[in-house]
Amino acid sequence: MIRFLRYASLLLMLLLTLQEVQAQPNQYKDMHRVKQGETIYGIARAYGISVDVLKRANPKMNNPDYVLSVDEYVFIPDTPNTSANTNTNTSTGSTSQPSLDKGVRGKQVNIAVMLPLHNVDGDGKRMVEYYRGILMACHQLKQEGVSINIHAWNVPADADIRQILLENSASQVDYIFGPLYSKQLKHLAGFAKSYGIKVVVPFSISSNEVNSNSHVFQIYQDPNKQNEKSVNAFLERFPHHHPVFIDCNDSTINRKGSFTMALRKQLDKKKTIYNITNLRSAESDFSKAFSRTMPNVVVLNTSRSPELGAAIQKLELLTQNHPELKISLFGYTEWLMYTRPYAEKFHKYDTYIPTTSYHNVFSAETKDFETKYIKQFGEPMMYALPRFAITGYDHANYFIRGLLLYGKDFSGAKTDTPYFPLQTPLYFRKVSKNGGLQNESFMLIHYTPQKNIESISY
Repeated sequence: MIRFLRYASLLLMLLLTLQEVQAQPNQYKDMHRVKQGETIYGIARAYGISVDVLKRANPKMNNPDYVLSVDEYVFIPDTPNTSANTNTNTSTGSTSQPSLDKGVRGKQVNIAVMLPLHNVDGDGKRMVEYYRGILMACHQLKQEGVSINIHAWNVPADADIRQILLENSASQVDYIFGPLYSKQLKHLAGFAKSYGIKVVVPFSISSNEVNSNSHVFQIYQDPNKQNEKSVNAFLERFPHHHPVFIDCNDSTINRKGSFTMALRKQLDKKKTIYNITNLRSAESDFSKAFSRTMPNVVVLNTSRSPELGAAIQKLELLTQNHPELKISLFGYTEWLMYTRPYAEKFHKYDTYIPTTSYHNVFSAETKDFETKYIKQFGEPMMYALPRFAITGYDHANYFIRGLLLYGKDFSGAKTDTPYFPLQTPLYFRKVSKNGGLQNESFMLIHYTPQKNIESISY
């Protein structure tokens, strides 16, 4: 009898669904049954539509409290994709990439890699892995009919990049990926501007070239800028929560104080009441910091794993004694390195982690990439944040496809989406009239209590 009722309920749900589809003929082309780990943006990408289009077809998704549930049915509208970038739930990794027009297939693209490509130190090993990712992207593009020439130079910290730029092939490329070291960028950027080449600066560079050179794509974001985005995301996400700051007594070099101070300053400006407690506080004192009438959001003043573990233990004891408490965690990018030991607790405490990249271990595309990497290079990728090979793969795909789809004037604007990333989303903003382009991509990774993982793109 119970089984019959379950089937009857399912049949009724399907009939109601079909009635809604029939009431709006030619508007829906499919229904998607949600699987574990899927997100709104991932579903939209899989069907080649935008999130805005998907949400218009499923109005319940516009509810601020909406959470995608396993086995839920989602309407797939029969509508062309008009905008692939939206400020909503997203996930990296996709089975549906923007297709290359037949007119660009067979065209030749020339790229240069000017990074420390050696096995001498950590920089070299990381950049070799990044370069391998670029090679894998180029191999994929060649299978799609694109002709690509790759020129690579080993450019260690003590190299005079001006000598490399004397070689004829250096001036015949469309993109240069590099350098890694700040002192080399001025000469490289000046050279690129002279020859109409775009320079992709993938990692940390303490240089202002992007402010004055229109040929520079700066991917690395200043930590202060990321703090500002994290504060704004916190304020937007938790306007009706009670913030609780936990002092973790971290005696190591800790740069998270700048974030907590900036956040508290904004909360003070908004006259938002918050409490501060300490990891060493007695349970009774610790408990007093938490609201019984409002949901709480907890912020630590360190990103270290030991202090995170200790804070979770305090929260476990607190919620055992006070199960009525509602608690979320707002963390740091470094927490993505600790997902294996803490994933269950991240879900339990409704955790949000700000980041510019996300290695989605549950993505079929990511797993496929990792398998191919081991097969091709005979070893797994380094355990790093982000994964350097996937970063190289994403960067090469993004810029080469951008060139093919949008031409030499490709600016990486949010409205132009040449590629859906496995790990590293990108979009750029021009910094000044005569300046270059700065990456503005930012997201929150959300571990929901329903055991889903979603990313919220800004």
